Amino acid sequence: MSTFDLRNFTERYTAAWCSQDAASVAALYAPNGSLTINDGLPSVGRTAITAAVQEFMTAFPDLKVIMNDVSIDGERATYRWTLEGTNTGPRGNGAHVRISGFEEWRIDADGLIAESLGHFDAANYQRQLEHGAGNVR
Repeated sequence: MSTFDLRNFTERYTAAWCSQDAASVAALYAPNGSLTINDGLPSVGRTAITAAVQEFMTAFPDLKVIMNDVSIDGERATYRWTLEGTNTGPRGNGAHVRISGFEEWRIDADGLIAESLGHFDAANYQRQLEHGAGNVR
């Protein structure tokens, strides 16, 4: 994948995350692709990926993802992002959250994500869920 193609792909991926259409994010994964968040259990296949993404979209109806950077290192691409939203979904408390993280991708021959290893500071995320981004101690 050339740098131009990767940048175009990440722009589509970012737009999909901002769309409130979880299936549009999963469509950018290979049919048997996987998404693992913070060393948790992987979501394998588009149906499972759709469900994992939907959890964030439901919790944050105003979810916005910003692409900070994308780079290639050998066989992997790294997508750096910032997620921002207000926890007003079911059981939400109205806390505003702003976290940054990154995903390490392995892209398949069809130009889709075969594997994504996502990382963010879970403790900071939990603090923000409880107190809001502006009130994190």
